[in-house]
Amino acid sequence: MSIAPATPLKLVLIDDDAVFRLGLKIWLNQFADLAVVADADGAAALQSLVPNHDRSVGQSVDLVILALMGTASAGETQGLTLCQQITAQFPDLPVLMLSDRPEPVLQAAAQQAGAIGYCPKALEVGALVQVIRQAAAGQSCWLAVEPPSPAAISAASDADAAAALTSPLTVLRRNLRSAGIQRIEAALAAVTAQFQNPDLSALDRAVLAGRRRELRASRWLVNRLLAIPAAEPAVQSSSPSAAPSLIGSVEPASIAVVERPVVDARTLQSVLVDRVLAKLQTSLHNQTNLPLEIDILREDKKRELFYLVLRKLEELLDELRFSQVEPAQLSEKRSAIEQDLWQAVVSEFYGRYYTVRIGNLDLEVVAVLLQAAEVVQAAILDKIPFVEELLAHLLFQTPLVVNGTPQTAGSPEALQRGEILLENLLIQVANAVVQPLLNRFPDVEVIKHHFYDFRLMSSREIERFRNSLSWKYRVEQAVNEPKAIFESQYRLLIFYGRGIQRISIYAPRTIELEQLSGVPLIVTLALETRDAVAPRLRSLVAFVGSGVIYVLTEVIGRGIGLIGRGILKGIGGAWQDSRFDRRDSSK
Repeated sequence: MSIAPATPLKLVLIDDDAVFRLGLKIWLNQFADLAVVADADGAAALQSLVPNHDRSVGQSVDLVILALMGTASAGETQGLTLCQQITAQFPDLPVLMLSDRPEPVLQAAAQQAGAIGYCPKALEVGALVQVIRQAAAGQSCWLAVEPPSPAAISAASDADAAAALTSPLTVLRRNLRSAGIQRIEAALAAVTAQFQNPDLSALDRAVLAGRRRELRASRWLVNRLLAIPAAEPAVQSSSPSAAPSLIGSVEPASIAVVERPVVDARTLQSVLVDRVLAKLQTSLHNQTNLPLEIDILREDKKRELFYLVLRKLEELLDELRFSQVEPAQLSEKRSAIEQDLWQAVVSEFYGRYYTVRIGNLDLEVVAVLLQAAEVVQAAILDKIPFVEELLAHLLFQTPLVVNGTPQTAGSPEALQRGEILLENLLIQVANAVVQPLLNRFPDVEVIKHHFYDFRLMSSREIERFRNSLSWKYRVEQAVNEPKAIFESQYRLLIFYGRGIQRISIYAPRTIELEQLSGVPLIVTLALETRDAVAPRLRSLVAFVGSGVIYVLTEVIGRGIGLIGRGILKGIGGAWQDSRFDRRDSSK
């Protein structure tokens, strides 16, 4: 999936099946970058397009989704004729045609009519979204409509049941269930993420626990009420173009097959990217107590950089799929993958031919920054954790290990962990893009005015910021990282609440602990010594303190009390005696 544009893509749906239009409209409108502005049957199609597609007044439709009408030849002719009319009246408007007919001649006819793409009407909705985005971007997409295999047809009880599997009602039910489950999973992941906040009170935790139980019950209820007929998986699996069901589509009774991914790779990628995109709309202020390289950037430039990293990562994933990289190759190719991602973002973020004048020299910024590749790789990129696991998860749907337990791709736990890993990768790559700029061009006026936050534009503030970063790396390398290794934790940066936060996740790091040496080893030994001595020292101090308190209160305190009481009694007796003496003298 591509990065959501500033304004969503405007779509028009044309189909004589109102139920199918409704289901598809409900599904598409949940994506931030898609908006169905009109839907109609064949007769009212052009009337729906005219008021929505007028570039002269700044309004335009980005794509028409046109289904071939019915199954008879007259309906097919009507759909193809309407496609010709639309492309003739609006030559700049792409048309994507949908069909449930397997005849190759229809695909050729659609191409002749001017359509930009052609795909099955019963295509899995996640894959259909990708096709829609591709067609709206002006890229052709021609997917063959393949008939069910003989094995799938013989497995069905009868021809009517098999036909019902692709009926409009079934499509609507599948779309509604997928949309509902995805929203429930998103809310469930958000509630689960809130449990990571250590400052939550007991009452807040109880409320969140109740909320999570409600969401799980809602998920079960949606699965039950909108369940797909049992024969549907057999027909879906018979089509090469069919993808696995969306998140949460596994019924509660299907526990035996939960190890299989419940979401296809591209849909999984789309879900995670959509979640991160939603967070990028909020504040990006650094809420940690550590300086980050991206803190030097203005808010708009920071957001632009995050969008760019995300888009380049998607392009890189597509390239890896095209190159047919195997899971076992990700480990040896990790550094090259990170370098390619970093270089692509640097080149586009700063501008490949962006030139600044320093003294009498005109320097190409990108060419200079790319010379720092080895330094950036060693200082930042190589230290990003779980890169291989995230890539394997997105490319091959491999499970993610959460607290020592493998979690299936598409499960709430795996989605939450994948989102965290993706956000950390995004932030760290952005830091790597800014780091060489601070080292090579820290105080160039034209760069400061173009990229920097106005509060950090003075030479003094820039040097103070660079010194803070330098100290951060020293402290991280000498103290914080050894401590995290000793505590079997990874500290990651995520988008949370009102900005960027830092969290810790558990993972065994025994091998790294054994390889520590020098100052990091001394730090871990000091921590171990403190853990060994501190409890006994606290016990000793508590014992000595209790003894001192006993002596002060029971011995010295009582002695002082007795002495004070005797003095007071003596003073009282003397006062009484003086009174009696005065009385006797008065007589």
